[in-house]
Amino acid sequence: MASFSLPQINDNPEGGWGPSTSNLPSQFKFKDIPYAPYSKSDKLGRFADWNDLSGDNRPTNLGLSQGNTRAGGQGRGRRDGQPAFGSGTASAFAYFHAEDESSFSLVDNKANATRRGGPMNRGRGSGRGGAAYGRGGAQRGGGRGGFSGGRGGGQRGGRRGWRDWEKTGRTRESSVAISPDWAMLEEIEFHRLAKLRLEVDEPEDLDTYGRVFPYDKTYDRITTKSEKPLQLLDRIKYNPTTSDDPVIQELAAKDTATIYTTDVILSVLMCAPRSVYPWDIVVVREGNKLFFDKRDGGPFDTVTVNENAADPPQDPTPPNPNNPNEKVVVPETPSINTATSLSLEASYVNQNFMFQTVIEQSPPPAVDFSKPNPFYGPDETEPLASCGYRYRVFDLGITEDEDMRLCVRTEVDAYFPGQGNAADGQGLVTVRALNEFDPRAPGAGGAPDWRTKLDSQRGAVMATEMKNNSCKLAKWTVQSVVAGADLLKIGFISRVNPRDNTRHVILSTTSTRPVDFAAQLNVSLANGWGIVRTVADMCMKQPEGKYVLVKDPNKPVLRLYAVPANAFVAEEDDEDAGFDGEDAE
Repeated sequence: MASFSLPQINDNPEGGWGPSTSNLPSQFKFKDIPYAPYSKSDKLGRFADWNDLSGDNRPTNLGLSQGNTRAGGQGRGRRDGQPAFGSGTASAFAYFHAEDESSFSLVDNKANATRRGGPMNRGRGSGRGGAAYGRGGAQRGGGRGGFSGGRGGGQRGGRRGWRDWEKTGRTRESSVAISPDWAMLEEIEFHRLAKLRLEVDEPEDLDTYGRVFPYDKTYDRITTKSEKPLQLLDRIKYNPTTSDDPVIQELAAKDTATIYTTDVILSVLMCAPRSVYPWDIVVVREGNKLFFDKRDGGPFDTVTVNENAADPPQDPTPPNPNNPNEKVVVPETPSINTATSLSLEASYVNQNFMFQTVIEQSPPPAVDFSKPNPFYGPDETEPLASCGYRYRVFDLGITEDEDMRLCVRTEVDAYFPGQGNAADGQGLVTVRALNEFDPRAPGAGGAPDWRTKLDSQRGAVMATEMKNNSCKLAKWTVQSVVAGADLLKIGFISRVNPRDNTRHVILSTTSTRPVDFAAQLNVSLANGWGIVRTVADMCMKQPEGKYVLVKDPNKPVLRLYAVPANAFVAEEDDEDAGFDGEDAE
């Protein structure tokens, strides 16, 4: 068997790296050969780099420009500009072919064809991960994740647009000021709400109020070449909150249902996982009843614009009250493309489009529901808008013995002539409007120009709106389904001039069935009813009192707070006192 003897190991007594000159053995055959020191921090790469043209003093005229090697001559494809191992130390072993290189010359009689984009690549930028060489050898811009090696050389170029939504730092204010005295009772994340599901049967109609006019079919034939101006019409349309509705008060006195609300509030709750902007619902529990209310002047009275866009419209940042040195910059002309301005404009456009698209002078005649409008008083002088109120009851019980009923006031805007008797709920129509402000303005969400694309590429326009206004369209669809409308008319309204938000034109109108549109938007009514039932159970566990359900302004979270009984009452009293004072003057 072969034997093995361990050779003698000579440690370095100085504690350094490598052999020591003080105790080299006499028989050491590498004794007189110089040693190149190196550091432990050096990255071990390649020990020979044949592509490094700057390391051996060779001229760089073989097809590469000087601009490529001026900043340190990094080899092609080397990651992060990392130098080769040992290149930072004095090379004691380098051998330079000075005489050979000086006597060498390249003989080439061909004329070099000028190629656009530089000699290294065909286009303006290189492929992924490489450096990009612009015209004349200087670098124009790095490829994806590559260098940007101009005069400074070796700079690392980042990926544009990478996780930009996390870098903007935009924060929104809550829709209602959260008092420190309020106690937070529950908190639900949206991803938990998205998993809920409750199948609900067809509703029961209790009563109908109001009058509806026929829808004008000529608006379905409008194109971008035959646009119509949007008119300003003075009509009265009521949308009171649940507690201020005398019909709901009568139904509550008869114990008709457990939960009472309106279609606007109900649609916000059912489409809560799609919402981005903050909102709040006031919940009042009286005995075994729940009333879902909205605050006057709250987010329910206006229409959002591009809420779900990747870069939605923004309001100017308010001044920091804790910084006394911060100057408040007041623009000479307020912007018409801020979130608040666009919301008011969209609400104005929606109302006037509803008023304009009905025929008030017969034929065909208007249809009166079983009872007149319950909010129109004898002192009113302006004419009523076309609006019908249908009070309906949905059974939210999980078992047959459970009594959990929801009474909701729904609204319809018109009826379609020739589709049956509107008084019996046939041929009812809800009318809404989408508005275009400025395709080039911030917050437009990449929407195409409606005047050029609406007739030829309506599907692309509608797909963009379904992406940028997913929550708004889902709420409109839920309102139409809950009201029992057969058709949902959506108008496309644009500004006459992008810089003027007071004049508008109607470019087109589309018609769809609410149930089909809900399928296109991927709106699950069963999920919406599950959210309503979960919130109702959460509120029914609490004692009698007043609560507020708040959507967090910056997170997909719902929070339930217990508030004093006089909360939100002082604001209404102050507004009423202000109106009384104006009348007294």
